[in-house]
Amino acid sequence: MCLIAWNWQPQTSTPLLVLSNRDEYYDRATLPLHWWDGAGHEPQLLAGQDCQAGGTWLGLSRTGRLAALTNYRTTDPVQVDSPSRGELVTQFLNSNLTAAEFLGQLSARSHLYNPFNLLVCDGQQLLGLQSRNKNIVKFNAGVGAVSNADFNTPWPKLTRLRHDLQKSLEQKKMTVSDLLPLLHLRNVAPDAELPQTGVGVELERLLSATFITSPHYGTRACSIISMHAKHAEFTEQSFGPKGLLGQHQESFALNPQVAAVGALIRTVSPD
Repeated sequence: MCLIAWNWQPQTSTPLLVLSNRDEYYDRATLPLHWWDGAGHEPQLLAGQDCQAGGTWLGLSRTGRLAALTNYRTTDPVQVDSPSRGELVTQFLNSNLTAAEFLGQLSARSHLYNPFNLLVCDGQQLLGLQSRNKNIVKFNAGVGAVSNADFNTPWPKLTRLRHDLQKSLEQKKMTVSDLLPLLHLRNVAPDAELPQTGVGVELERLLSATFITSPHYGTRACSIISMHAKHAEFTEQSFGPKGLLGQHQESFALNPQVAAVGALIRTVSPD
């Protein structure tokens, strides 16, 4: 996952709207958006899935929890023996901890993973964790974004998507057909505006597009999530090296009772 933008409006009929692009190598096997096996029970987790490590980059739970992940771009050597960062999304979605509790516990062990940013929402708060400095960020109402640097670092594609989302909101263009084109923009930033992350100007230029295309690496998924008071909608477009592979859409009623029971268990449990 390399680009996420959101509109956080708690206490409204649509508390959270999320737009995201996941960029990855085409040869990394991936399952599209689906309900994960509930082990004999009603499935609780909705997400795509990375077949290599088993985790995901963006997901929802039936209780209204959301988590999304980006890596932090660095030229430091990758820790090949580190656990997959994609497991952090599923850990939060399957947890009964509040967003603050979960990130507080995760920050203490975040050094075990390669650098990442994790965005989480428990229905009450929208928070982010920047693993490289163990900084937990609380987001106020409004539009925000993250790419492969700290939250709201003004890289060109982040600034562009955040601006376009704000404009769409002002014009009340909030349908999936209105928002998906914002994730499809392929124009690259001028060289003078490129970030300098140590990967070289040609790669910086390629990665500056909202929607990335190259022979072996590119945008694999474009996603729109709308969290409403009583239901959620999740749309995902899947892409391969030759273009669109398909589109998956899910709309489901939220089940906060499950979360409430979990919170009660957490409150009374001595653990």
